[in-house]
Amino acid sequence: LLSSLEYIASSPTLFNAGTSHEQLSSCYLLDSPVDSLESIYDKYADVAKLSKFAGGIGLAYSRVRSRGSLIRGTNGHSNGLLPWLKTLDASVAAVNQGGKRKGAACVYLESWHADIEDFLELRDNTGDDARRAHNLNIANWIPDEFMRRVENDGEWSLFDPKVVPHFVDSWGEAFDAAYRKAEANGLAVKTVKARELYARMMRTLAQTGNGWMTFKDRCNATSNQTAKPENVIHLSNLCTEILEVSSATETAVCNLGSVNLARHVVRAADGSHAFDFDQLAATVRTAVRQLNRVIDLNYYPIDTARTANMKWRPVGLGVMGLQDVFFKLRLPFDSAEALALSTRIAEEIYFHALSQSCEMAETDGAHPGFAESRAANGELQFDHWPSAMPHDGARWNALRERIKQHGLRNSLLIAIAPTATIASIAGCYECIEPQVSNLFKRETLSGDFLQVNRYLADELKTLGLWTSEIRDAIKLAEGSIQGIAAIPERLRTIYRTVWELPQKSLIDLAAARGAWIDQSQSLNLFTENPNIGQLSSMYMYAWKAGIKTTYYLRSRPATKIAKTTVSTAVPDQAQANAAVFCSLENPEYCEACQ
Repeated sequence: LLSSLEYIASSPTLFNAGTSHEQLSSCYLLDSPVDSLESIYDKYADVAKLSKFAGGIGLAYSRVRSRGSLIRGTNGHSNGLLPWLKTLDASVAAVNQGGKRKGAACVYLESWHADIEDFLELRDNTGDDARRAHNLNIANWIPDEFMRRVENDGEWSLFDPKVVPHFVDSWGEAFDAAYRKAEANGLAVKTVKARELYARMMRTLAQTGNGWMTFKDRCNATSNQTAKPENVIHLSNLCTEILEVSSATETAVCNLGSVNLARHVVRAADGSHAFDFDQLAATVRTAVRQLNRVIDLNYYPIDTARTANMKWRPVGLGVMGLQDVFFKLRLPFDSAEALALSTRIAEEIYFHALSQSCEMAETDGAHPGFAESRAANGELQFDHWPSAMPHDGARWNALRERIKQHGLRNSLLIAIAPTATIASIAGCYECIEPQVSNLFKRETLSGDFLQVNRYLADELKTLGLWTSEIRDAIKLAEGSIQGIAAIPERLRTIYRTVWELPQKSLIDLAAARGAWIDQSQSLNLFTENPNIGQLSSMYMYAWKAGIKTTYYLRSRPATKIAKTTVSTAVPDQAQANAAVFCSLENPEYCEACQ
């Protein structure tokens, strides 16, 4: 599979296999330090040890007290999260990933934390640099209660976690009840308009691309690991596709690899193309065995990581090259046929991954945490998605009974990672994303490379249109062909870039395949010129569609030559608030999802 590029393991596996410390895992998720000096510095040490061996870090910080909180031992007041995150920022920059690439970490904070407003300014390019952290990524861990209050234009209360420590370990109805009780008891540090805080989140996304929107309740409600109340997911990872329980004694770990879908399209005798689901099934089964083996071979830099991985044995099988498939089959990315094919591919991968894991459980035993999982009761991921329709219900019922009887070797199996590095190796488009441009420069540690859409070039050559004039026109249009009348309209529809696709279609594709993904997917959203109103409705739509996590907000200006004579105004907070109010009160007028 590796030599044929049908499947490639993640880059840490490629980096570290065969070294003296075979740290083969991609992601580590650490629960928040408790509110003590010792715990905070212990977490710094854990992050440094993991980053040293090329692990990407996700770290929650919701248990650490907020600014102004009383310190009983000294009768002073806390400086809050920011000084600790500034120290973490320096540590991440100092300890790179095994000398291969920069250290990387993402800090998650719950939306009720009293320091949330300061947190959202961490990546700003202006202001006091002592209160900025330019090496950290930041993400919002958002309960449904907050989104409901945004929708209903309600008030939102902010709390000091020292006063409400139980918030961190609750979700869903239990969290809602605890939150409302704390409000009624007058424990809030501050109350703000929910829409104003949401607008602050949107403004951070628009300015920095950071401040990722991840939805706490949906992540916990659909996870195979959270059947027991004490097992709680507190965060996602650096790339927002891993969702696993974590605690003081368990650091979540995930081993990743991706199927190259482009290599699973076959050509018939008449020259037409079709997707080969039999080949996909064989690839998935082999890949699951490889990822499962990594768990046993892996070097674990900290003991809590070994404890969690041996108990749950999670893996994250993903995909890349979805755009290649659509190009080969000549399907527009936002077509109904593309949606159906993408969903069917996700279903087949999930089915065969579960089948293989069940077979391994028959011979090697179920993972030690199986009794604590939803699968022990016959629950599977698509049971949590009301609109999901299995392709063949009988085979799923048979598999469900086998799982209840024999168990699963792995608690989690599917996660779609960004695949930036391995997609370059495989020569395909990244993960589940549309193409960014038909012609662009890719910058890597090995140098800069010109990337041309070979599918478009081949089609234009066949039509006799691959001329210097057409190529120059594509360059002038920043990789777009929409304004080139000489190119047939059918091709212009197929070869649109992500900037020319409705973002609603990306969200709909993600929601449809989400029924077959037991962890999550790195879902980037794209808007050429970020607009607060559009963003607010876009992320509200994603939440309502059942999306668990989103990743970067990509904006177009960053990819263009700077136009120094043109000023681009950044909206102030009052403008952002007004834009959010308008988009949510008048959704039919918002163009974000059209």
